[in-house]
Formats: sequence, structure tokens, C-alpha cells
Amino acid sequence: MKLGIINGWDEGNFRYVKEKGLDAVEFCVNHNYDADEFLARAEEIKANSVKYGIPVGSMGRWGMERIDAEGKIIPAALHADKALIDAASIIGCPIFNVGVNYTDSLGFYDNCRIAIDYLSQLIDYAEGKNVQIATYNCDWANFVYNDKAWSVIHTALPKLGIKYDASHCLSRRGDYLKELRDWGDRVVHVHIKGVLYIAGDGYDDAPAGLDQINWGGLMDVLYTKDYNGMLSIEPHSRYWNGKKGQWGIDFTINFMRKFIMPEDYEYDDSPYMP
Repeated sequence: MKLGIINGWDEGNFRYVKEKGLDAVEFCVNHNYDADEFLARAEEIKANSVKYGIPVGSMGRWGMERIDAEGKIIPAALHADKALIDAASIIGCPIFNVGVNYTDSLGFYDNCRIAIDYLSQLIDYAEGKNVQIATYNCDWANFVYNDKAWSVIHTALPKLGIKYDASHCLSRRGDYLKELRDWGDRVVHVHIKGVLYIAGDGYDDAPAGLDQINWGGLMDVLYTKDYNGMLSIEPHSRYWNGKKGQWGIDFTINFMRKFIMPEDYEYDDSPYMP
């Protein structure tokens, strides 16, 4: 597995990730960014990725409405996603994360049918570009975030992956270990973001290791599912800022490192080993 972090795409961002001793960077090219402008910078971004030896492990576009109130695909949204798939292909990024918003005027079945259509178009467009499409498991302009939707949509689309973040499952009072047990084979990208609840209410998106997620159990399930992708740190707390925020990132890096088996790990393949 590779430990990385969500950050920007300027040269200074690559330098920062390198100085932190991390293995990769993730981009969130959200609805408030112009996808065509990002695509125009793809060669520049690729050059900085090579210069600093920091691959782009994942990209995503959160918060974008892709389906209109009548249940029809929004052409500008489809264009933006395709532009970012092209950018990911140029940069060498293997994962592109998306969501599909729910249309309230239609039932669950019809929403799933629409999502399958939309995501199928992205999967077909990404074919041959070395980019896999995945759905993110938060509810920001997205209903494809749990077993109910995955059972229909991901079953229909065997090439569709899942970007997983345990904190989102906890926010819905779900069981993240069960979700990973049942759907871990489809997980292609993982966010590392802590969460702390007090008296049943969300208190803080704390640095991993200073929160209540069972990170050891989570990592065990990922290992049993043979997950070997990116673990992407997502600093997301309103409390952890400035000096304390940077220390929180360093704490998370050191905390998560101990869960990652080195690629060059050597062992004695002895018949007396357990």
C-alpha cells in the first residue's frame, strides 16, 4: 500500500508531499473548479509528478450535480467528467472518483437505472486510458454510498470501483467493518480521515489515531481483501489548523505507517513458521 495525502496540483504541493515523506498525492477537482482548465495543465502536472517522484494516486470530482430534476444527464457535467478522465490518463492517475445525485421526483429503481447509464458512459470512455471509475461513499451530491445502492449499481457494473471512507459510514450510524467485509473486493481507493462522536453527535474529524475508528480492524479487513492501493490522508477538521494541524498530519503519517507492510519485507519461509 502507498500512504499519500489530498493536496493541490501546483509545484509547491508536490514539494510539500515529497518533504513529508509520502508516496503519492490525491486531487479533489471539485465542482467549483473548471475541468477544462485543469485538463489544460495536465502535462505540467505530470512533469511535476515526475520531477518530485510523487505519483498522482487518485483524482475525484465531488459535489457536482450530474442529473437534472427530470432525471436526465446534464451535458456539462458529463463533459467535465470526461475532461478529467483525459487529464487523469495524461498524468498517469489510475483512479477517478465520482458520485451520482438522487432525483427526488423518481423512485429508487429509476435513480439506479440513471446512475448505471451515467457511470457506464464514464467506464466506456475511460476504456483504454488506464483509468478506473469509482464511486465515492459520501452523500455530497451522491446516493451511491452504501450497500443498498452498491447491490444494484455495482452488481450491474463489474468494472466500477468504490472509494471508501469509514468516517462517512459512521456519520450514517453504519458498520464500516461490515461494509468493508462485504464490499472490500471492490474498494480501489481509501481515505484516512478520523472522526469523533460525543453523546451521539459528531464532534470532530480528528487526525487518524486521535479518533474512534478501529484502524487496526479496518486495516485487517483491507489486508484480507488483498487491497494494495493508496491510503489517502484527508485533513478535514475545523479544530486542527495551523501549527496544530501540521502536527496532526505528522501524527497521522507516523500512526498509519505502522500498519503498512513494507514492499521489500523479507521472511524465512520455514516449515516451522506459524
